[in-house]
Amino acid sequence: MLSAFRMPFYARAQVMTFRWFSSRQFRRASDLWSHARKLRDAQCDLLDPQELQVLDAALRQTRAALDGRANDETLAASAGELENAAEQCLRPYPHPEWRDNVEVFLVAIAIAMAIRTFFAQPFKIPTGSMQPTLYGVTLQDRRGDPSFVMPGLLRRLCEFAWHGAIYHQVIAQADGQFDHAGPLQHAFGVVNKQTFWIRYRNGPTAPITIWCGPDESQFDSVEHRIGLVDNYRLPSRFHQGQPILQFVEHTGDHLFVDRLTYNFRRPNLGEIIVFKTKDIPIPGQTADQYYIKRLIGLPGDTISIGDDRHVRINGIRLDAATPHFDKVYGFDTNSAPRESHYSGHILQYGYGSLLRTSADKLDVRQKHYAVFGDNTVNSSDSRYWGDFPERNIMGRAFLVYWPYSSRFGITTAQ
Repeated sequence: MLSAFRMPFYARAQVMTFRWFSSRQFRRASDLWSHARKLRDAQCDLLDPQELQVLDAALRQTRAALDGRANDETLAASAGELENAAEQCLRPYPHPEWRDNVEVFLVAIAIAMAIRTFFAQPFKIPTGSMQPTLYGVTLQDRRGDPSFVMPGLLRRLCEFAWHGAIYHQVIAQADGQFDHAGPLQHAFGVVNKQTFWIRYRNGPTAPITIWCGPDESQFDSVEHRIGLVDNYRLPSRFHQGQPILQFVEHTGDHLFVDRLTYNFRRPNLGEIIVFKTKDIPIPGQTADQYYIKRLIGLPGDTISIGDDRHVRINGIRLDAATPHFDKVYGFDTNSAPRESHYSGHILQYGYGSLLRTSADKLDVRQKHYAVFGDNTVNSSDSRYWGDFPERNIMGRAFLVYWPYSSRFGITTAQ
């Protein structure tokens, strides 16, 4: 005699998937069963045996209807009985809407944190060491531009949302000069706020507060970058009706860091990576930060820089044909190195440089890496502080998501 036919698990799963999309009643009954089962498990220590028996019987009946390919009328009847049993037996929670919203909020935070930790972490370019490949915060002093007109509020909002541009302007009420700058503060923990003190002629000092201004730089002061002092650190002077401050701040590129790929392979030469500066002897740095640079040396490599501004790895010269270096070494050999232009890689003759002449070499230790900035004339990199441990690498630059510019989009091919 043939035994009773029992549908295999994979076949039942296919039927349930089809019913889920084709039957609204099936979806309602399935969601109700899952919710009631969760509440039953959560309150099992509060329910008496009779209530548990009634609730379990209704759960079994609904489950059987779901698994047994019951029609919509049977599903509706089973779901109604389960709903009645739940209302009769389960204890109501106070403020259920709040509980549901908080639960959804916490789940969303957990998912976002997991994505940030294991897949893609947002990162803001802090400095200009990778220009022109990726830009940090840049400032344009517009006081010497007679054609400059401060845009209206709506246009300023659009410029910020689209291009990351922040406009600053303060007009002098009387003749005077810059006096001193207060400390940079972070209002609400994220918004820059700094007060500058102006001394008007024959009068006391007066404060000027700048919101959303530039960050501090280890290479230059904020007051010099925005034109309040000149190159000799002498205070700027102004007349009534003239701008004390008039500059446009462009936020640095914001990108996602790929935190997944390096779990399956080692970093490759020329990739743009983000790494922690912990335990790296960077001159002038007082706190751990994140840097972004181009990978120039792998474990065991020996690095040198020739007088032709080309790097040698183990004696082999890199050029524009080397993957990821087509722009870095595509410079005009007849032009001198320039700020924020591709100029190859130059030797640094200053104090603390490890690569002053073409004969100097940098040996990369095992489980260590070396990096150079594309903005070779203004980059604190391995030419000064050598290699760093592999554990400091956070990931590779993956995608610029804001602001919209020619650099917007995938960066891994650069």
